[in-house]
Parts: sequence; C-alpha cells; structure tokens
Amino acid sequence: MKTVLITDDEKNIRSSLATTFRLEGYRVETAEDGRRAIEIVERAAVDAIVLDLQMPGLDGYETLRELRRMEHRMPVIFLTAHGTIERAVEAVKLGAFDFIEKPPHSQKILLAVKNALRQADLEEENRELRFEDASRFDMIGASPPMQALYEQISRTAPTQARVLILGENGTGKELIARALHRNSPRASKPFVRVNCAAVPRELFESELFGHERGAFTGATTRRRGKFVRADGGTLFLDEVAEIPRGLQAKLLRSLESGEVEPVGADRELQVDVRVIAATNRNLTQAVAEGEFRQDLYYRLQVVTLQAPPLRERKDDIPELAACFLRQACEENHLRKSLDGGAIERIARHDFPGNVRELKNLVERLVILTASSVISAADVERALSTGAPATGLRPALRGSLRETMSDLEREVVLGVLEAQQWRMTAAAEQLGLERSHLYKKLKALGIERPE
Repeated sequence: MKTVLITDDEKNIRSSLATTFRLEGYRVETAEDGRRAIEIVERAAVDAIVLDLQMPGLDGYETLRELRRMEHRMPVIFLTAHGTIERAVEAVKLGAFDFIEKPPHSQKILLAVKNALRQADLEEENRELRFEDASRFDMIGASPPMQALYEQISRTAPTQARVLILGENGTGKELIARALHRNSPRASKPFVRVNCAAVPRELFESELFGHERGAFTGATTRRRGKFVRADGGTLFLDEVAEIPRGLQAKLLRSLESGEVEPVGADRELQVDVRVIAATNRNLTQAVAEGEFRQDLYYRLQVVTLQAPPLRERKDDIPELAACFLRQACEENHLRKSLDGGAIERIARHDFPGNVRELKNLVERLVILTASSVISAADVERALSTGAPATGLRPALRGSLRETMSDLEREVVLGVLEAQQWRMTAAAEQLGLERSHLYKKLKALGIERPE
C-alpha cells in the first residue's frame, strides 16, 4: 500500500484530501506545516507528498529544498494559490512533479499523484535494470583470445562505426554488444535489443519501425518501433540473418538516411542510432545464396568482431564456472561448491554449446546434486546423461502446475538449443505451429540468451 503525505495549514483541505486518498486505497499521513512533514518523512515510508506552497514557518518551497538536501526523492505535488505560480514553477525546476492551483480538485490531485507514483516506479525499475546490467553483463575471462577481444572493443567502442559480431551459439555475442555500448559516448542512452529470430515475420516491420493507429488489423494504438526507442543510443540486431529478405531494403534505407518510416505513416522520423548486429550464420554464404542482401551486409560490417568459442579459451572455464555457481546458488537459495576434481572434469569438456552450455551445466549441478560439494563423478554423470544420477524422480518444484511448467520449459529449451534456435525446425519437432511456439515462449518466459 502506497503512503501519501498531505501537508497544508488548512485543516479542511487536509481532511478532505485524506478522505479522498483513503477511499482509493492509500495510506495517508497529514502535517500542518513543513517541519512536521519532514519529521514524518524521517520516521515513515512516504511514497508521495501533496505540499502546500504557502505555509507559516517553513513554506513548501523551503520544505522541498530541505527534503532534497536530505536525499529524499519521493515525488512532490504542490498546491498553490494564483499569486504563487511563479514560485511553483521554480519548485518544479527544483524537482517537484507537478503543481495544482487552489482550491484543489480532489480528482485532479488524485490523478497527479497516481502519475507521479507510476513514474517513480518506472525510474526505480530503470535503476535496478542498470544495476543488473552492471553485474549480469560483465565479460569474464583473461585468456589470450579474450584479451585480444577486449583490445578490439576498447578501440571500437568510442567510435560511431557499425559493428558485426560473429560467433557460434552461446559465445556471448550480446555481452560484446553491451560492452561496446557501455564504453561508448552513448552509454547513458538506451541499449535496445531485437531478437530477430523470435519476431514473427508479419510483425517484423512494425517491431523495427513502429506503426500508426489503424495501420493494420489489431493496430489499436500507435507504437514506437525499436529504432525510435533506441534514439541516441544503440540498437542491437541479434541474429540479423533472420531478417526477412523483403524487409532488408527498408532497413538498408534507414541505415543510409538515418530515417525510419512507421507502418501506415505519411512521414519519416529522424533517428540517431548506432547499429550493432550479430549472427551465428555465415553471412557471406547467405549473400551468395540470395538470402541476404550484399549491400546490407557491407553496410553492417564496417568493423567485424569474432566471439571466441569456449574450446579456444579453456583457461577461462574455472572463473566462469565459479561465477555461474555463485549465481545459481543465489537464485535458488542453495549453498554448493565445486571440488578440484569437478573443476578439472568440467575443463576437459569441449562444450559445443559454449558458455551457455557451461552455465546450464553448472545450474543443473547446483539444483540436482544431493551433496553440498559437487564432485567429478557428479559432473561425469551430468555430462553423460544430461542430469546428475541422484536416484530420484523429478521432485515437485512448488505446486504440480509449477512443476509441469518448469519441465515444459526445459523440454522446449532443449529442443530450441538442439535446433540452434531455428524456430521453424523447433516448431516442427515439437509438433507446433510456428506462431504457437512464439506464444509458448512468451508464456514460459523464454528469451534467447547470449
């Protein structure tokens, strides 16, 4: 339950607004002046403040300055008389969310607070995502191939050059793209990823370029495309070879002109986007076979970076395994460790699925190995059978529904990885329509990792 603090020296206003917010399900605190408001904020978890600008003693403007000095960042909505609008505008510059003239209309204030709380939640979510990015997407490894890659990234990242990242499945192509973005002048702007292999063909143009309301059946609202969302930042086209041939010409025009045309629009939008593309396919062969436009290929590959397979950087396996072990233990609230024999056995494996296969192996070992110490024998069984031979049937993971969902997710993921994420082939093996497979991925929360 969100808490709203109403601060006004007029008792009737405090009482009226308090009733309005309580009826809407909010917890309400009230204060008759700025000093009392600050005291409440110091002792209670306040999510938003409705604050009168003119009060005896510490007025609203001074109260806001004091709150910000104390690093309280909750949104503030000012109540102001007509003659104090200029000061209210100054308060908005200081960080207030909005101001409303007196006498206050309760529904107008209620809407302003709802909008302020929604924006505060989004800002908090963005902060968490930035924190997650800083840890989840760090590149790991100090082997010679990785050192060479780091050097290439450091030279390429500060430039505006388009980059084509090549590499096998599971080698971490997205991590390279994120490193390029994080070390570029665009780091403070959006990093927008498009999994080209997971977008239905009929929605591809809308996904990249957006659409206008009524542009096609089902387009009930206007939609911003990925190019517009990435404006000022980086657009990462993962599995770029999967872009439909008929749409490649429009993508090429956008790369050349810096303009995008939403579906159903009669004008083009100017965007400033750095495009980074990645694929596990041989684009030269795709060009020769007519599946990929040669001019688009040349436009994308200004700089080419190669993600090394794990078999060429085996010195990094112990560090990677330790990182994945720590993550799996934290996510599953377990305490496990790998003994020396387990690490040695893991390092001898070739890992055709690369880093992704290593991550999946370690997570499987953490979840299914009975002992708190994972041994070489546990690893051997996991590598030979796909799961440690614990002698137990699959255990319930919460309710039966949750267990079945988890098992279905594992089966679908297994088929996708076996088919190297070729959606048509995976759908055929699972006995599903391609469109049904996309819906199932969304329902199961499956995204193609890199």
